[in-house]
Amino acid sequence: NKWRIVFPNNGRQWKDWKQASAFYSGNRIQTTKYMWFTFLPQNIFEQFHRLGNLYFFFLVVLNWFPQVEVFHREIAMLPLIVVLLASMIKDAIEDYRKYRFDKTINFSKTRVYDK
Repeated sequence: NKWRIVFPNNGRQWKDWKQASAFYSGNRIQTTKYMWFTFLPQNIFEQFHRLGNLYFFFLVVLNWFPQVEVFHREIAMLPLIVVLLASMIKDAIEDYRKYRFDKTINFSKTRVYDK
């Protein structure tokens, strides 16, 4: 367990501060759930953890067998696609709002009291 060393307004220990602060990450806040390249796979993975989506997926798979086919294959896929797209759009909008808020927080000015 490492403790962060803080040197307030102490010029002679600047070299020590540079060395000690290299081991720690910054103060940046990140509350977003996705990155731009992980959005699709991670969101689909999370969507299929919901019981309703698994049910619709089961109906789609069932309709691909001619013995059990009740609807046309395309019509059976429509509810699943609509629900997945609506959830993806909602998650993308929420995550983008979090990203913008994090960006404003991370670039806001702060006051540092040294004594």
